[in-house]
Amino acid sequence: MKESLEKSDFVDGMYFVTATFSEDGMAYFPLHANIYLLARFKNRQLAFEHAERYKQEMTTFVFSRYDEFFERFNDLNLNLISVYYLDHGHPESDLFELAMIVAKRNRVRRAECGTLSTSSTEAPKFTFPYHDNLVVFEVSSSNTHQSDNKYCEKTRKEVTRKGIRLTNLLNLSVIEKIK
Repeated sequence: MKESLEKSDFVDGMYFVTATFSEDGMAYFPLHANIYLLARFKNRQLAFEHAERYKQEMTTFVFSRYDEFFERFNDLNLNLISVYYLDHGHPESDLFELAMIVAKRNRVRRAECGTLSTSSTEAPKFTFPYHDNLVVFEVSSSNTHQSDNKYCEKTRKEVTRKGIRLTNLLNLSVIEKIK
């Protein structure tokens, strides 16, 4: 799979990452790995078709963006991706407020809303009910993963103080950039 993705024209970037699931995340995805291959696809449908072609027992996650809050360019490497879910659908005003809070956090290089699709040879015991309510922060820094994780947690708490409940699903710590 890695070799075909490296050669592919529809992959923008690819990384080896370690995954740290929250307790909530482990309940919904008990068959998960600790190390993943993370790829940014140009086409959502091609990404899911690729995941289906290489279906395995461990869950494969396909995150799709439906709205980008912002993207900021800098010279720092991607260090951490923190994935949250909103317990309830929120109105546009709440999402705008969330975007404004996160935009003030200078280590967050991209923030977006998205969906989650999964692929596995094993049927899940529970369906993840928030698959359409994801919020993803991409953090660029030269800090440790733990430091960036705490940074994201502070950001989450700040958002929660405004009445928008974000719950952590998982964090992906970048080990190595492949493409």
